[in-house]
Amino acid sequence: MPSIDPKAFILGCSAIGAGLAAIAGIGPGIGQGYAAGKGAEAVGRQPEAQGDIIRTMILGQAIAETTGIYGLIIAIILLFVRPLLGAL
Repeated sequence: MPSIDPKAFILGCSAIGAGLAAIAGIGPGIGQGYAAGKGAEAVGRQPEAQGDIIRTMILGQAIAETTGIYGLIIAIILLFVRPLLGAL
């Protein structure tokens, strides 16, 4: 059985980790869509409270988006900075 090059193994694992980190963007997308739908329903029921509803919804979506941004940053670091290669 041939041995695996350690550098190639680390780069492969980094690529897999970057893919998993990028998949983390799916959750915030689903959550933001759900929140926007519920916000639209709430405004439809109580149009006089539109300002409060939209402000709360936008704040919640900004907080939810941070999860996707963190995943994107981790993926970029794993692909382009390659911090794990310093261990060799």
